[in-house]
Amino acid sequence: MNTWQPSLRTPDPAIRILDKRFEHYRLAHAKVERLWTGCRWAEGPVWFGDAGVLYWTDLPNDRILKWDAATQTVSTWRAPSSKANGMTRDRQGRLVVCEHGTRRVTRTEYDCRVTVLADTFEGKQLNSPNDVVVTRDGSVWFTDPPFGLVSDYMGKPGTPELPACVYRIDAQSGQVECVADDIEGPNGLAFSPDERTLYVVASRARPRTIMAFDVIDNRKLGFGRVLIDAKDGTPDGFRVDVDGNLWCGWGTGSDELDGVRVFAPDGTAIGHIALPERCANLCFGGRDNNRLFMASTTSVYALFVNTRGAV
Repeated sequence: MNTWQPSLRTPDPAIRILDKRFEHYRLAHAKVERLWTGCRWAEGPVWFGDAGVLYWTDLPNDRILKWDAATQTVSTWRAPSSKANGMTRDRQGRLVVCEHGTRRVTRTEYDCRVTVLADTFEGKQLNSPNDVVVTRDGSVWFTDPPFGLVSDYMGKPGTPELPACVYRIDAQSGQVECVADDIEGPNGLAFSPDERTLYVVASRARPRTIMAFDVIDNRKLGFGRVLIDAKDGTPDGFRVDVDGNLWCGWGTGSDELDGVRVFAPDGTAIGHIALPERCANLCFGGRDNNRLFMASTTSVYALFVNTRGAV
């Protein structure tokens, strides 16, 4: 893996057009770059634009890493990290973290104190919060499959007390509400730009699917449907751009699958960014929010694209 080199060709052959709609999003002179390698399982990237830094997690190594865009250097920001997995930033600029090791969702305050947002539901311990997003009203939505209870490698062995659910933490009251308990292995999640649709990866469905749910009154889920049938692919974490396209971490174990698969809002695969390893999660960032950061097994890659992440 350490022998990987960026392509010298432009357009970069790693950026594949599957549908003519993707032509607009590929920049002819932008190429896939590897920012850093040395993880065991890279996850949960989140961009802090005011500081010009990218944070991501390395679950088996129990740490959160930081890449500084100005110095191009990587350092350990938090270790141990309570086996941190998915992360995001709230509307006040604070870091929100899903922790496998402690089975909770936390928020890091400006002074670096850690506040627990959720660790139980109806008196029972959460499983292993996996991925998280924050909506414009400040509510925190997260998935809670039991994946982190299997081993010490990706969490801490334990027994599930709750079904695998999607939860919402109310911004005003802090109340934890279950919004879905019938998704097979809920994993990555993201909202459409208008926040009228919630997308959730059903990672225990066979084949895996990405579900789309109507959002009612900003707090409940209505009708759900299969938007994307992943077939042989393995969607994990993903984010949505301003045009409503889904940029999905993809894999696994094949040159045709490993990387990022891009879908139009109607569920059609329109593009693929090939990487030498499976991509688990990603985010948009950079000065203009037009740089895609891809946490991919051992490494973090980046690519400038002709769109911006939805905010």
